[in-house]
Amino acid sequence: MKRIAALIVAAAAAGYGLHALAQGRLDVRPTAAPIGTSSSNGVSFAWFYDPAERTVYVCRTGGSGDALECKARAQLP
Repeated sequence: MKRIAALIVAAAAAGYGLHALAQGRLDVRPTAAPIGTSSSNGVSFAWFYDPAERTVYVCRTGGSGDALECKARAQLP
């Protein structure tokens, strides 16, 4: 009786182990790539493209302080 119970527990543990290993996924998401920069009168702009969301972001710095603002974005069709 102990032998059968041990086999059932071992089979359940092995099944759970295979299920746990099969569920693991590595979520790899590409980062936003820089596509261009420009500057004029002490204000600098940089454009970035995010391929996962098909979105272009524009960031601005300059003027008072070195604050970086990335508020504008455009969704590509």
